[in-house]
Amino acid sequence: MDLKEIKSIIDLMKKNSLSEFELEEKDFKIKLKRPIAGVAVGMVPGGSSEDGDYPAQGMAQRAAAAAAQNVPPATPTSADAEIKSPMIGTFYQTPSPDAAPYVDIGSEVGPDTVVCIIEAMKVMNEIKAETRGIITAVLSENAKPVEFGQPLFKIRPI
Repeated sequence: MDLKEIKSIIDLMKKNSLSEFELEEKDFKIKLKRPIAGVAVGMVPGGSSEDGDYPAQGMAQRAAAAAAQNVPPATPTSADAEIKSPMIGTFYQTPSPDAAPYVDIGSEVGPDTVVCIIEAMKVMNEIKAETRGIITAVLSENAKPVEFGQPLFKIRPI
């Protein structure tokens, strides 16, 4: 099965409001899940994690970067919403190993703002905020696996 066939399956899932799809043939198995509402997923041409290691960044480093930009770090509250992973894959906070993160703590985002990439089956998927707000926490570690529905970011709606 090639990428074109997988994309057509995803289109059919969207068109028919399916949240899960599973196919098994001889030595090939694919299982796709997508949220009914929530985070948008888009395909991004590009490399995979084999193209190089992404630098791991901790919460303290992100807060320090925000402070260096004169952006006060936002403090998470219980009223904050979550941006969750729409799939199983590897979480990347940057578009390439030497690039700056898409968002940091304190970043203001809109519905179409890309907040990260999740690599699944050698395909890089852009994850968008889907809401307007300020990032208050980054909950996933760069270049680490994430599960379907796992919170990636906390966001304070504005």
